[in-house]
Amino acid sequence: MPGCPLDSPRSVPCTTSVPRLRRAGIAAAIAATPFALAYRFAVVYRRRAGFPRPRPPSVDPSALGLAFEDVVVPSPGTSGLPGWFLPARGGEPGPGVALIHGWESARDRTLPIAEFLIAAGFHCLTIDVRGHGANPPETLPLSAGEFGTDALAAFEALIARPEVTAGAIAGHSLGGIGALLAGAADPRVAAVVATSAPAEPNQLTRLTFRLANLPIPDPIAVPLAWFTTRMYLRPRGHQVRNVSASMALATTDEPVLLIHGAADDVVPSAHLGRLLAAAERSGRPVESLIVPEGRHSWLHEFEIYRRTVAAFLARALGGPYSPAEAADRAAAVPALRIEQPEEEFTAVAAEPGGLRSLALLAVPNPPIPGPPPDADLPAEAAS
Repeated sequence: MPGCPLDSPRSVPCTTSVPRLRRAGIAAAIAATPFALAYRFAVVYRRRAGFPRPRPPSVDPSALGLAFEDVVVPSPGTSGLPGWFLPARGGEPGPGVALIHGWESARDRTLPIAEFLIAAGFHCLTIDVRGHGANPPETLPLSAGEFGTDALAAFEALIARPEVTAGAIAGHSLGGIGALLAGAADPRVAAVVATSAPAEPNQLTRLTFRLANLPIPDPIAVPLAWFTTRMYLRPRGHQVRNVSASMALATTDEPVLLIHGAADDVVPSAHLGRLLAAAERSGRPVESLIVPEGRHSWLHEFEIYRRTVAAFLARALGGPYSPAEAADRAAAVPALRIEQPEEEFTAVAAEPGGLRSLALLAVPNPPIPGPPPDADLPAEAAS
């Protein structure tokens, strides 16, 4: 009889082993349920949060009276990134800065930064990061790793120009992580400015839980963010340590300026503290600035931001003006934001929030707005 001991007489009914097997199966299913739910959550999260909505630039530098040249920047895994080169001082030789925007942004939003940097004497090159701006949508989820690759590509295109004698990278939010990653990857990067940058991938994932108003208590959110982050990075083969701003900061040698708004309600200023702690542990000095009333974006509208960035770059790049003169020139430029409607990140705006979001995990095929479904991804991205 199936399930009976081999030495049991056939005349004796076997009634104990089948219930035991059933109980063992139920126990195994119960034990596996948290992992299954975590896996499902991570896959849904990756599909919702991994694909930015491209927002093509709405203006070009001529709207600010700036001379520019259209460029295409080669970057691995792309057909070339659209960008602008904006010369300073009539194209005279001098240092330059590569500008890297943040998530669901585009190169036009960096134009106010280019405006005050050009006034301070720095050539600028700004790009649309892959999956953003005028680029086509990506088929694999994007992370800080792609921002780092594209930031490095922009820097290489910048310093290849005959007008540019030395180069720095300045990035915002995920572009700030990208700037730090690129700075750690190439010793030719003479300086990095990272504004509003998240410190760690796991913490960035938890931030998105909060922004989407998901009611996940900390004892669950911490391990869930750890697991979700690794699932998110899996399709492109990234390791967490290789897309960490803190790790990059600890391994880079060039001067670094970290800036954060005290009122940042997207990436709280505690992330600046974590970055500074990482730098201190590695024994490398960095400069930092807290903008008292600054939020996540548009910190360039504060004079203290423009002065600090311009003076820092003039010191790090050796001119072309003295740090004091560069600061004065930058401060004289209003650097007002490009007028565009303020919108939430796509994944957050589309998220019902609260228990309704978590209930989607119980639906066999939950509606996933925006990004392509996993079934349409390459095989390596489906798991």
